[in-house]
Amino acid sequence: MLKSNYSGCVLEAGTDEAGRGCLAGPVVAAAVILPQNFKHPFLNDSKQLTEKQRKELRPFIEERAIAFGVCFVDEKEVDKINVLQASIVGMHRSIAQLEPQPEFIIVDGNKFKPYKEIPHQTIVKGDAKYLSIAAASVLAKTYRDEFMEKIHEEFPMYNWKQNKGYPTKQHRAAIKEFGATKYHRKSFKLLPEQLKLQF
Repeated sequence: MLKSNYSGCVLEAGTDEAGRGCLAGPVVAAAVILPQNFKHPFLNDSKQLTEKQRKELRPFIEERAIAFGVCFVDEKEVDKINVLQASIVGMHRSIAQLEPQPEFIIVDGNKFKPYKEIPHQTIVKGDAKYLSIAAASVLAKTYRDEFMEKIHEEFPMYNWKQNKGYPTKQHRAAIKEFGATKYHRKSFKLLPEQLKLQF
């Protein structure tokens, strides 16, 4: 059973991101404040859910949340500031969208920078422990997957609608054959023999 609250504050936001380990596409972060009585039979860490369950959960979360925000940090910014900073910047921007602003922030993982004066706590595997972080993970993942499916139409040879930009064998083989696109992160090691790749 996921816990509904960490801090005891009514306006506690959970935040998480998706796409950190991808070779292409944005890092997407989300932040969610849920009401105290929020329940859903299968809300869990989005990685444990099927795509169908995540899609079903998204409108349920958005309709019932006190507030939610979603932020895309594109591949150019990821290259400029690095993927960890992009995750934190994305989380900050999604928290900035929350109205009302939270009194406390719980963060999936172990890396975060203070946001304004709001106290926070990082929680390793938080998306499998707290409802609001799990809800943020579902929003981040569904928005990102949707975006990757959209840009798949532009570059179908990389099969992003299936691999979502993650470094599958097939994705790497397509990079080897066709080179990198504008959506690929140039700061990432796209191929083991990266040095031979001319961007």
